[in-house]
Amino acid sequence: MKAWIFLCNDSPLEHWIEGYKERFDAWEAGGVTGLAVGRMQFVGDDGSSVRAWAPDSTIFAAHGEQAPEAAPRDAEKEKQLHAMLADAASRGWQMLIFSGVGSTAHMQDLMSAFPQTSGVISDGPGEHSYELAFHHGGETLEISEGIDARLSQAGADVDRVHRGIQHFKDALHNLTPERVRFHAGGGTLGGLQLFDINEDALYWLRARWEASRCEWQRMREQVDAVDGDVLLAGIPRTPAFSGLTGQDYVGLAQYFDIIFPKHYYWHRGMDGLYGTIYRWVKRLLIWNPSLTENDGLRVVELLTGIRIPEVDTLVDLEKGHTQAFFDEMVLAETRRTLEAIGDPSRVIGWVSTGREPHGGDQMPPSALKGILESAQAAGLQRFLYHPEPDIGAGEWLEISTMCGTPWQEDLKARGYWPGGTPRPDTWNGGRPTPNEE
Repeated sequence: MKAWIFLCNDSPLEHWIEGYKERFDAWEAGGVTGLAVGRMQFVGDDGSSVRAWAPDSTIFAAHGEQAPEAAPRDAEKEKQLHAMLADAASRGWQMLIFSGVGSTAHMQDLMSAFPQTSGVISDGPGEHSYELAFHHGGETLEISEGIDARLSQAGADVDRVHRGIQHFKDALHNLTPERVRFHAGGGTLGGLQLFDINEDALYWLRARWEASRCEWQRMREQVDAVDGDVLLAGIPRTPAFSGLTGQDYVGLAQYFDIIFPKHYYWHRGMDGLYGTIYRWVKRLLIWNPSLTENDGLRVVELLTGIRIPEVDTLVDLEKGHTQAFFDEMVLAETRRTLEAIGDPSRVIGWVSTGREPHGGDQMPPSALKGILESAQAAGLQRFLYHPEPDIGAGEWLEISTMCGTPWQEDLKARGYWPGGTPRPDTWNGGRPTPNEE
C-alpha cells in the first residue's frame, strides 16, 4: 500500500513546517505519496487563529459575495508554508485541503491561494448523528430546529418526521428479552418487527438519506463551478453506520471524486466504533432494564449489522481488538467500501488509532498493523494516517515497513525521529551521549 499523512487539524501548521525537509525525506522513503493539509491557519502570539492566506476580494466580487474581512497576517509563516507545500509537490505528492468545502468563491479563493493542492475535503459530508445517547453534540433521535431545517430544505414533511422519530424512540423503550432473542436472527423482516417500524419511521429514515444526498449535490455543484479541475473528497463513517448517518457509499460515489472511509475502531472518546457500540448498549439497557448486555449487543447488530467477534458482554470490549476483529470486521467493512465505490483508486482509508483529537483509548501499533493488513487484504491500495499531534515511533515503523523502506530506529536519535514519541535522550538530564561505537 501507499500512505498519505494528515497535517494539522488541531495541531498547528507551525509544527509541521519546522523541519519539514528532513521529515519529508523520511516519509518519502517510507512510502508516503500524499498529504491532507489544513486547517489553513497559524497560531498567533496570543493563541488566536491567524488565516494562512489573504483572501482575494476580486474573486468574491466576481461571484457576488462579500470577501472575508481583513485580518492580521504572518508573511514569514506564509512564505514557509508555501515552501513546504512546494517541496511536497516537487516529490509528486498529491495534496488536498481539509475542511475546505464552502461557497464556490471560497473554494476558488483557496485553490488560487494554494496552487500546490488539487482539491478539498469535506469531513462527514451530509452526516446525521449515529449516537443513541447524546454525545459529541448530537443524537440519532434528536428533534431540533437545526435538524428540522436540514430536512425541510430537502423537502421533508417535518411534522411527519417528528412522528417517525417518536415512534422509533418508543419502540426502543419497549424491548423485552423474549422479543430481542426471537427477532435478533430474523434479518431485515425481524428488525422491522422488533423495532415496530411503521410508515412514519420509514419516512424519517428516508428523509435523512435524502437530506444527505441533497447536501452532496450542493457540494458537487459548488466545486464544479470553480475554475479548473478541483477534486472533491469526503470522509464518511465506516459502512456499518451508513444507514444511520445517511452516507450511502454507492450514492457518495456519484458526487465525490475520492472517498476516505474512516477506520475508527477505538473505545471511548468520540467517533470510535467500540465506544459507539458501548454507548448504544448502555442506553438501551437504561431504557430496558430487563435486557442483558448480550441482548443489547444483538439489538445493535440487527440494526447496523455490527457483530464484533469474541464480544458477548461490554467488558469484552476492554480486551482490545483481537485478530478475529481485524480478519473479519475490518476486512468486511473495507471490502464493502471498495465494492460500493467500484474503483479502488478512488478510495483512501482514513486511519486513526484513538489519540487526539478524538480522546479515545490509544490503540497500540500492533492494532494499526492489524487494520492495515486486513484493509490491504480486502483490496485497499492507499490509506491516510491521522496523527495527532504527530506520528509515534511504533506507528511509523509499521507504516514504513508496509509501504516503503523500514525506518531504522537510532537510539541516539540521529536523523528523522517521529515527533509523537519522545527522543531517546529526553531523560539524559542534558548530558551528551558518550561514544559507544
